[in-house]
Parts: sequence; C-alpha cells; structure tokens
Amino acid sequence: MKTGDVPQDLKYFKDKVVRDLMYAVDENGHYMSVLSDGWSVKNDALNAVWDDIREQCGEIRRQVLAKETSPLAYHMKKALQDVGMLASYSGVPKRKIRKHLKYDEFMKSNEAVLQKYADALRITVDELKRVDEWK
Repeated sequence: MKTGDVPQDLKYFKDKVVRDLMYAVDENGHYMSVLSDGWSVKNDALNAVWDDIREQCGEIRRQVLAKETSPLAYHMKKALQDVGMLASYSGVPKRKIRKHLKYDEFMKSNEAVLQKYADALRITVDELKRVDEWK
C-alpha cells in the first residue's frame, strides 16, 4: 500500500486521540509508518464483534435479573475481561472472583472488594451493582 492510499475512514477514532499505525511504501519504495483514522473494512468487522458482545450482555443481563448470575459477570463481559484479567487488574484472587460471579455471593461482598472491581472495570460501585440495558 502506498502512503497516499492509507485509509482514513473516521468512525471509531472520530474526535479521539487514538489512531491506527500502519505501514506503507513511500515514493522511493521504502516502508514508513503512517497514521490512519480508520478503515471501513475494520469498522465493519468491529461492528459485528460489538453486536455479538451486546447480544451476549443482553443474555447475561437476563440471567442477572433472574438472579442466576451476578452483575459482575455482565460488567466483565462488557469490559471484555475474563476472571484472569479482572484478578490481575483488581488484585482480587481468581477464586474470589469466581465466587462473586454467583448472585448471592456478590450481594454479600464488602464495599472494599466492590470498589476494587469497579476501579478495574472503570465504573462506579453503583454502576457495578446495576445492569442497565446497553444501547
């Protein structure tokens, strides 16, 4: 791809500081790094993935409302985190996180642990306790 052909299809990066770094060939045939504001093909793929994640979150939300799982499961899915990642980010042991994925156990959690989860998920404790519909 030539430097002038690097896609600049704004969508996910619009009004953001983040941009993609791509490599392209300059007029002398040398590879160089070029910033891209996005690519429509990549945007379409991301849309499909996010639609799937929203659908999964909807099912988890239904389970939370039925008290079959905890709100923690919903927020982990929404933040694309698994037990290992959340343990790493929060400092809470994996076995404790697995325990808190059960609705009743999560509801008995103390505020300090909930705050660790909230911080790792970049939400408030109040948001952690709720499962608002994701739009």
